[in-house]
Amino acid sequence: MTQQPPQDPGAQPFVLYALDEGIATLTLNLPAKLNPLAIELQQELRAHLERIRDDRAVRALILTGAGKAFCVGADLSAMRPPEDGKTLGDQTAEWMQSLSNPLIETLQSMPIPVVAAVNGAAAGAGVGLALAADITLAARSAYFYLPFLPKLGIVPDLGCTWAIPHRAGRARAMGMALLDERLGAGRAVQWGLIWGCVDDENLMAEARETAQRLARLPAYAVTEARAAFAAAERHTLPEQLHYESERQRELIERPTFREGVSAFLQKRAPEFPGR
Repeated sequence: MTQQPPQDPGAQPFVLYALDEGIATLTLNLPAKLNPLAIELQQELRAHLERIRDDRAVRALILTGAGKAFCVGADLSAMRPPEDGKTLGDQTAEWMQSLSNPLIETLQSMPIPVVAAVNGAAAGAGVGLALAADITLAARSAYFYLPFLPKLGIVPDLGCTWAIPHRAGRARAMGMALLDERLGAGRAVQWGLIWGCVDDENLMAEARETAQRLARLPAYAVTEARAAFAAAERHTLPEQLHYESERQRELIERPTFREGVSAFLQKRAPEFPGR
């Protein structure tokens, strides 16, 4: 487990945490620098995610940014050659493998639905962070931008090379990677990269309403959906049909199915217990 580093009690946290009626909100909190993925911010975010994972009172999570940006990726201003004989490349790869990559894996394996509320620029690794959510919403003024190859000569990371072609197709992923263009939120919706965009002033209200809807689902709904779509990517159609029938074999025996049927017959909304 990654522990949160010691911090001056009077210092501003790198990640803000709030919990209200089962909905947790994590806000990246380096607004003056447009919320780069500083080491300390990543450590705090990881610690919060692990706490939320273990808190059975939390039914859904919203991830957003403070100020006018969601996240602009790596904190390039803080990158320095290491003093222990390693190269900067060695150090960066080790940090990614020990800290940054597990952030994406943790978000994708949370036992609750995750909503990204992209309030402004999502650039570089910030795009990977936004797309690690189950539902990605964006403010109308927000955009997605991959400067890796055009500006730095490095490949997109934090899952961008996986998430973008899976969501929007390889042709669009190649265009985003090479053409040095910002992709506006409206176009991102048209491409299927994100779920929706809303007027800037309505973003957090829409994100919360979405999180509330997700929180009312059966507690295991998001993990079942993730697993089913992941299986579909490696299965033939007959194999996936078999997978679906086997999952129904188990899930129909659970109390949630009985509650769902009762609610349908009684013309009421189902009431599912928490996790």
